[in-house]
Amino acid sequence: MSDQDLIASAMSAAPKSVAEGATIIVMDASNNARTLRQGSNGWTCMPDSPASPGQDPMCLDQNAMEWAGAWIGKRPPPDKIGFVFMLAGGSDASNTDPYATGPLQGGAWIDTGPHVMIVGPAVGRMAGYPRGVQPDTTQPYVMWPGTPYEHLMIPIR
Repeated sequence: MSDQDLIASAMSAAPKSVAEGATIIVMDASNNARTLRQGSNGWTCMPDSPASPGQDPMCLDQNAMEWAGAWIGKRPPPDKIGFVFMLAGGSDASNTDPYATGPLQGGAWIDTGPHVMIVGPAVGRMAGYPRGVQPDTTQPYVMWPGTPYEHLMIPIR
């Protein structure tokens, strides 16, 4: 994909009012970021990842970027609440394993559809949301429950 295609993909993750002022980065196979466009509003957007079968571009606020950096680096996440837009949808290998690279034998990728996410320690105190292996993605649920990276998935339909 060209840089312009990557930017368009990244911008599809959030409302225009957020995406237009966001920094756009793309991650390489070693999780190194390359800035495609410097932003001014504190949001960072990333294009679809070729590692999953579905669309999964995302836009993260600064707290969520710190959370994502901790997840990628396998470090404890910050004690902050973050917000993520994934309005183009998502494709996840596992609802319980933050490091799964594909579904379990005989399993399927989880198509989350358009959604937003709340990340951070408050999710662990949010009682009443499903935390199962095969979530109903039409309702809010917790992804990666019981791990330091659990987060609330909220569908937008």
